[in-house]
Amino acid sequence: MAYVDGFVVPVPKKNLQAYRTMARKAGKVWREHGALDYKECIADDVKVGKLTSFPRSVKLKKNEVVWFSWILYKSRNERDRVLKKVMADKRLKSMMDPKAMPFDGKRMIYGGFKVLVDL
Repeated sequence: MAYVDGFVVPVPKKNLQAYRTMARKAGKVWREHGALDYKECIADDVKVGKLTSFPRSVKLKKNEVVWFSWILYKSRNERDRVLKKVMADKRLKSMMDPKAMPFDGKRMIYGGFKVLVDL
């Protein structure tokens, strides 16, 4: 059964190019280690909801934009294998430092999901 890692991240508008550069590099590494697909999407039509919303979920600030991203794997076991290799990949080491990230990692939402419907 396919498996997806999903992420929601607040990115300062001044860091959009840095985030995009980081995402391209990370996506390449994930794909090289076996991820089937890697997507990074910038918010285009996400309004602040009364109770919940993408902006509320990350405590979006005025000068930020929401990114929604996902990585597709063949299975949960394959995700665990790929993730282990990605985390050990020296090309990403500098990006793992919270001080070097072009976003506030403390407000990032992420998790793994089983795919139940795939049309």
